[in-house]
Amino acid sequence: MSGLSSKIQIHFKNSSGSLFLFGFRVITGGMLGLSFALIGDELVNYGLFMFLFVITAIALSFLRVSRHWSAVSVFVFNLICVLLGMLLRLYIVVAPGA
Repeated sequence: MSGLSSKIQIHFKNSSGSLFLFGFRVITGGMLGLSFALIGDELVNYGLFMFLFVITAIALSFLRVSRHWSAVSVFVFNLICVLLGMLLRLYIVVAPGA
């Protein structure tokens, strides 16, 4: 009986960890998709359907690419994206002739 309870605890731990990782990847993909959709909307000025399509396509692409990543890998990817965003903002603020 104690073996059964320990197996249930192990399965609960594994499934909750994988659910957390999947949610983390979905949020990251959604933010990445939203960023690309906003950039594309400013460039092309497309409608709501295309806006949602770009978000979905980028988010699903990120989920596919990060399928075998751990939580640390996704976190490092997020840090690199934030760093690149801050670097782009610095370039825009300090750009000559702005």
